[in-house]
Amino acid sequence: SVQEDPYVMVRSTELEGYCIDLLKALAAELHFSYRVKVVGDGQYGAISSKGNWTGMVGEIIRQEADIAVAPLTVTSAREEVVSFTTPFLQTGIGILLRKDSVSQQTPLFHFLAPFSKETWTGLLFAYVLTCLCLCLVARLSPCEWNEPKKEENHFTFLNSLWFGAGAFALQGASPRPRALSVRVIAAIWWLFTLALVAAYIANFTALLSSGSEQLPIQTFEDLVKQRELEFGTLDGSSTYYFFKNSKNPLHQLIHEYMDKRRDYVLVKTYQEAIQRVLDGSYAFIGESVSQELAAARHCNLIRAPEVIGARGFGIATPKGSPLTTQLSAAILRLRESGHLDHLRTKWWESHCRPQARGRWAPLPPHTLSGLFLTLAIGLALGVLMALMELSQRSRRSAEHTQKSCCSIFVEELCTRLQIKDNTRPRPEPSAKTSA
Repeated sequence: SVQEDPYVMVRSTELEGYCIDLLKALAAELHFSYRVKVVGDGQYGAISSKGNWTGMVGEIIRQEADIAVAPLTVTSAREEVVSFTTPFLQTGIGILLRKDSVSQQTPLFHFLAPFSKETWTGLLFAYVLTCLCLCLVARLSPCEWNEPKKEENHFTFLNSLWFGAGAFALQGASPRPRALSVRVIAAIWWLFTLALVAAYIANFTALLSSGSEQLPIQTFEDLVKQRELEFGTLDGSSTYYFFKNSKNPLHQLIHEYMDKRRDYVLVKTYQEAIQRVLDGSYAFIGESVSQELAAARHCNLIRAPEVIGARGFGIATPKGSPLTTQLSAAILRLRESGHLDHLRTKWWESHCRPQARGRWAPLPPHTLSGLFLTLAIGLALGVLMALMELSQRSRRSAEHTQKSCCSIFVEELCTRLQIKDNTRPRPEPSAKTSA
């Protein structure tokens, strides 16, 4: 095996770790005894410049070891010289970063983030609709405007817009409503804005205080485009050869970058890679499962979301060995019994304090649907009450004038909805008397 946390670690005079526990479980399944030997050169296995295999793969080929139980990635090149069992651990290629390694620029309109675009659109529509209803109801209600041709209606559309905007700042704004129907709409709008402002403040506070803001580097494309961080991988690892042999243009760019700066960006050991990431200005490309362990042990490290090149860790055996089939069957039984999941939970336990809240996200419209529905009901109620007030006035006028109630109602309605002549006529200036 190879000494790497948490697969194989030295504690006092004994070895422990994920691979040691896996080896014990396999020995109990297949009834064999074993002796663990750490590979001499500390390598996993790659072809040297002389054409020979190094590391654990080389020792298996030279029959210096019977099996290799380690985080050894199954690749086509290795499969040609040794045999692999069914993978006991699934992994991929990810990016390990320090959380504060890349400066994050706050967007110019960051204050709009607490609500989604749909929510802001709905809010604007609700504001304009409410102001229109205020203006309409104020013109319809006799309590707000008794004589349309002689009195002044203070609730013009512009004044209604100002009245609605004042509620957002939790400040009173003139004109003050007098009619019950106008007061109902004003009260519903105040309730709506109070709840909305509370939701905005709460979500904006959560946005500022949470650590769940998106990383500046989410994908390998983001990593290539940025210029603040160097990035590399283990020299001679399967990850390095994945990018070397890939036909993907983005992967080829990553390989060209690492190959030109191999003396600076390629590391010899996994521990060296972790330390360089901790020191800053470096991003490590490697096995995602190992990066998850590093993030669990070092709370200021994090793995970027994107994972490519799905692969697995398998046990290497000599080519054509009967042990391959027996070990594969035993691994499948351990997976089906849940033992492999138990080992993963045991050795990947995080020492970091858990986040108090989940990932932050802007409030979508459906979370405020009840609030918008209440506003709509209040607006409809206000308009209905204004029509009822106008109807009562028309009924009283009909009794005095001996006219039809419906005709007076229609006449009043048409008069109050006229745009012109909505204010008291100004008195004509008196002519100066001649001397």
